Amino acid sequence: MENIKRILSHLLTTHWRVRRAFPRKAMRAIGQAIAQSESSHVGHLCFAVEGALSFSALWKGVTARERALEVFSQLRVWDTEQNNGVLIYLLLADRSVEIVADRGIHARVGAQGWQAICSQMEAACRRAEYERGVIDGIRSITLRLTQHFPARDRREQRLPGKPVIL
Repeated sequence: MENIKRILSHLLTTHWRVRRAFPRKAMRAIGQAIAQSESSHVGHLCFAVEGALSFSALWKGVTARERALEVFSQLRVWDTEQNNGVLIYLLLADRSVEIVADRGIHARVGAQGWQAICSQMEAACRRAEYERGVIDGIRSITLRLTQHFPARDRREQRLPGKPVIL
């Protein structure tokens, strides 16, 4: 029964619904938060939101975590010199937030640290405060990246990643 409920939720989460939760203004604000974040550390931060999984992925039982790992690879978030890339992945149909962190930053923050940020962001999603939840999550991640990988030279910074709708 739970699987049928999940499938229905994914079928009903259209691209229109994603745009309603994340209009252009919200995506610009998230992009600005990422740019501001990346000016304070040498890590790479990326945000991706996906409305729903494909029917075949649902049928196979793909979890939000498994999909986040795929997206981490597809967006090349791992491609950093100090292994300090971080992906925030939001699966809107499940209202599930996953943070995938490269081994350099993950070794310093740990699974519990990331889970605490995910839980706060998921609570904001349940209240339909998507933009605020994502920006607060970016700020929390920024604190950790700044602590462990502070910016030394602004020339080291590459262009910040734009938020992505999958």
